[in-house]
Amino acid sequence: MKYIIVQAGGKGTRLGHLTRNKPKALVPIDNLPLLFHLFKKYPDKQFIIIADYKKDVLREYLSCFAEVSYQVVDAKGAGTCAGIRDAVKLIPDKEPFLLIWSDLLLSKAFCLPRDYREGSSAKRDYVGVTSAFSCRWSFINGELFEERSDEHGVAGVFLFAEKFRLSHVPSSGEFVRWLKDSGMDMTPFDVAGIAEYGLLENAEKRCASRWRPFNRLTFEEEVVIKEPIDEQGRRLSKRERAWYEKVLSHGVRFIPRICSLDPLRMERLIGGCVHEIELGREEKSQLLKAIVGDLGDLHALDSVPADRSSVIEAYYIKTMDRLSKVRRLIPYSEDEVITVNGKLCRNIFFHEREFEQLISTICCERFALIHGDCTFSNIMRRADGTPVMLDPRGYFGHTELYGDERYDWAKLYYSIVGNYDQFNLKRFNLDIGGKNGSRETRLPEGEVCVSIVSNGWEELEDEFFELTESDTREIRLIHAIIWLSLTTYAWPDYDSICAAFYNGLFYLEDVL
Repeated sequence: MKYIIVQAGGKGTRLGHLTRNKPKALVPIDNLPLLFHLFKKYPDKQFIIIADYKKDVLREYLSCFAEVSYQVVDAKGAGTCAGIRDAVKLIPDKEPFLLIWSDLLLSKAFCLPRDYREGSSAKRDYVGVTSAFSCRWSFINGELFEERSDEHGVAGVFLFAEKFRLSHVPSSGEFVRWLKDSGMDMTPFDVAGIAEYGLLENAEKRCASRWRPFNRLTFEEEVVIKEPIDEQGRRLSKRERAWYEKVLSHGVRFIPRICSLDPLRMERLIGGCVHEIELGREEKSQLLKAIVGDLGDLHALDSVPADRSSVIEAYYIKTMDRLSKVRRLIPYSEDEVITVNGKLCRNIFFHEREFEQLISTICCERFALIHGDCTFSNIMRRADGTPVMLDPRGYFGHTELYGDERYDWAKLYYSIVGNYDQFNLKRFNLDIGGKNGSRETRLPEGEVCVSIVSNGWEELEDEFFELTESDTREIRLIHAIIWLSLTTYAWPDYDSICAAFYNGLFYLEDVL
């Protein structure tokens, strides 16, 4: 079997705010869009994707990030039948294919029936049956019934030996009902382990995973094992291990106890990250002093001559490269001015030279040993109240281990004022006005609103600048850069891409 048709039409209204700005096929589950889980499972298949609601978003997103062979078909009509007839026309004669709904996630153990595997000849048509969730239709004793079932439910996974089987599918209507009325002989196959994410409460539980798709974490009683699972993960892991090795040689105490570096086995810390801990004003103040003190000690451990090309790479080239990748994907990215949260913000694509000039004002003679990603998400607290820093970045621009210490301060500011950690957990709302407006809120053309749940630390902004003795304008500039650079890094979620861009413009406006 070489072909997979994905029914990605439908407004996904049951997914609430998760499909306000994007189709349900792009809802992120475990830091990967639903559709991309299918791509990952079958990277060598040819996909035919039926699009309807937010189809322009889907097309642009796929053009930016899809690494499989695919075609997009616009649905004509309504219901789960819409677009299927046009989709099957793209499949050669006598080629078997899979038809699947886009809000489903196949398990790792999912396996095609034997006659649909490579080297076999498909003869029968199949309907996937599950007991994993409740379905509107059931399949019992070779027949389809419009009866809700928790044991013999029709999951939304179908296999057909040849495309002529679906040559008479209507342009509108419910596919399973048509399948029943057609009298087609279907064979059931078990799709155990399949999951459905068509409901908000189901999707939200897996939408906000903090772990990145390039790492695997194994939790033992007293130890956490962190291992890379792809090439990106291996690059980052190498840098992380080098950073731990470096700071261990200096006897640093504000990191977890390291049992081994390859694989990375470290102390399992009990308790939440800083943004997850309930603290009073004074407790926050004391913790902030400790964090700033530890980072200051880290910066004082060692230094090297500054590399100007790394400054340009980290603050300008990387930012513009990432933004250029997603420019067509973001609504209003071609407008010179965008109103973000009521503030008129100049679009960086029209003011790139001014931005470049601002970067040129960031000068430093020495690079310090830096953490590189000291957000609250990467800082935990021991029982005695002392902070512990995790997940170092390990590089800055072209330079390993060392970099501009202001980058560390800006990353900390990113949590104190920017509330990045809540954003990372998808605890934000994005409303896009005008023709791209949501189902719930319709802002005027050219306006957007990004609202992020607070970490509750904004009141310590002045204290942060006093403790770090950093330049307010420089930190705010780097903070804006970090948001803008997040766009492509946050690629698994369309809303995060757009919101990071708008947030970056919002903060950049204050320093342009």
